[in-house]
Amino acid sequence: MKHEPLFRGSAVALVTPLRGGKVDVEALHRLVEMHVDNGTAAIVACGTTGEPATLTPGERELVIREVVAAARGRVPVICGTGSNCTQTVIDTERRYRSLGCVAQLVVTPYYNKTTQEGLYAHFMAIAEHTELPIVLYNVPGRTGLDIAPETIDRLAESGRFVALKESSYDLPRVMEKISAMRGRLTLYSGNDDMIYPLLALGAEGVISVLANVAPAYVSGMTGAYFSGKTEKALTMQTECLPLVRALFSEVSPIPCK
Repeated sequence: MKHEPLFRGSAVALVTPLRGGKVDVEALHRLVEMHVDNGTAAIVACGTTGEPATLTPGERELVIREVVAAARGRVPVICGTGSNCTQTVIDTERRYRSLGCVAQLVVTPYYNKTTQEGLYAHFMAIAEHTELPIVLYNVPGRTGLDIAPETIDRLAESGRFVALKESSYDLPRVMEKISAMRGRLTLYSGNDDMIYPLLALGAEGVISVLANVAPAYVSGMTGAYFSGKTEKALTMQTECLPLVRALFSEVSPIPCK
């Protein structure tokens, strides 16, 4: 069964503004407003770029709550719940599920990592004990773990997984994953320098760091592609590469912030 995309176009992996060591709620609301005004199609709160690994559970919940409140239903909000601890993901989703998010973004386990069988068990336990639809997040450069096409095929059978955020550079392997998805999951690029290639492979958009500093640009790039202006989209992709490199010249989101 094919899922309707959660969004189409540019979603921002939103930074978490801090002031005096605390979440700056006013700045958070201003950022959401800026994204709504500049065509951002969805907001991911407490994804990697939102620094959830270094926020307290209360701070993470505050960020999710305030982003949803600021969005006021104008754009969908996806919350990051991922952890290398299965039970932590489950407990986090239970705290977030009533806040108004449309889905949860769940990264592969990191540090302790796992086998593919363990990865399948991890995600299926989350699927069985949570309610929010699940966006799989594959970012081997950060976690040292890659979701195999065969594992994606097995997970897709459950119907609980709606999308894959793919942050890798192995295009032949990405094509194998797309084949394994068989239309059951939506593909999103997780790399700002790979937006055009993944759109060409059938992605519905990007979850972007670049959109934090150039929201209208990323929205315009995806919009150009979907309106048939593929040469313009390719030109925009090429022209933004120096800025993308600058945004990752140190560990993200340091340069972005």
